[in-house]
Amino acid sequence: MIWQIRRISVTETSKLLANILFSYRGMGLSVGTMIAGWDETGPGLYYVDSEGGRLKGARFSVGSSSPYAYGVLDNGYRYDMSIKEAAELAPRVIYHATFRDAASGGVASVYYVGTNGWKKLSDDDVGELHYKYYPVVPSSVEQEMVEVA
Repeated sequence: MIWQIRRISVTETSKLLANILFSYRGMGLSVGTMIAGWDETGPGLYYVDSEGGRLKGARFSVGSSSPYAYGVLDNGYRYDMSIKEAAELAPRVIYHATFRDAASGGVASVYYVGTNGWKKLSDDDVGELHYKYYPVVPSSVEQEMVEVA
């Protein structure tokens, strides 16, 4: 077996998942997942869908909220970003996508994947992120009422 000789690559992992899903195509599965990792060839990122389709790319946004995510991602993403900058952009992208799409939501989990493995950087409830990206500030009318009183 190949797994006894060396670790499976990101490419092989995505192909294995795609083959499994392909064998179940047409049976009502709904899957859209990303396989991210780092192997002897460097970083790898793949999108795998319910029908066994597989795409390699540098960045992905999938699902019904993708157009909203890409709006923020395209505006803030650079290939030369630091880990800190990327870790700050990721929850913002996820928040804006879920805020505009009623079928999305939950938790924005951000992971760093590098040569030495992976690390969870943050795990934010998107409801709480609303107050970070849209802080509640009194309108000018409310402010005038406070000043008069």
